[in-house]
Amino acid sequence: MDIRSKVSVSEKSLPVGELSILIRDCIAKSPSAQKKLYDLYAPAAYGVIKRYLYADEFAAQEVLNDSFYKILTKLDQYSFQGVFEGWIRRIVVNTVTDYLRKNIKDNKSSKEVQEDDAFINSESVEKISHKELLNVIQTIPDAQRVVFNLYVFENYSHKEIAALLNLTESNSRWYLNDARRRLKEKLNFIL
Repeated sequence: MDIRSKVSVSEKSLPVGELSILIRDCIAKSPSAQKKLYDLYAPAAYGVIKRYLYADEFAAQEVLNDSFYKILTKLDQYSFQGVFEGWIRRIVVNTVTDYLRKNIKDNKSSKEVQEDDAFINSESVEKISHKELLNVIQTIPDAQRVVFNLYVFENYSHKEIAALLNLTESNSRWYLNDARRRLKEKLNFIL
């Protein structure tokens, strides 16, 4: 039995034989095959991208396009070892990481976060584990969590955050203050 017949695939993916033909046709640069591959796998790829770039539609579309360019130009490297969706996912995640790395590098703020910017008592934070703190941060709404992480951990300015997330600077400030308020409430409840 061919190893490709043992590969598990999702209900939306093609049987291995059809997938092999589709990949072969894509490698031969058939526009209809490339469109079919895109139509089949772009929604899942886009879902992965949105987990990283959920607030920036333009960036998510750009990363999706870059990902599929890489997928279509590297299809001849797919060896049918493992799940095709996993191979696509690896390319998508690498493309998102490259995008974020580039933007973090290009958008680094020289502004330091001031101690008086934080409303959360550092002694309280020291009483909980790193994992618990990360879990608390994960409970705040998406927009607040993203702005908080970018401002506090990545040292982005509100101007940079606004540009990255397609917000206004005042929205960025509001999300940061709301995130701090929510975190303080949650930490006070835990402690």
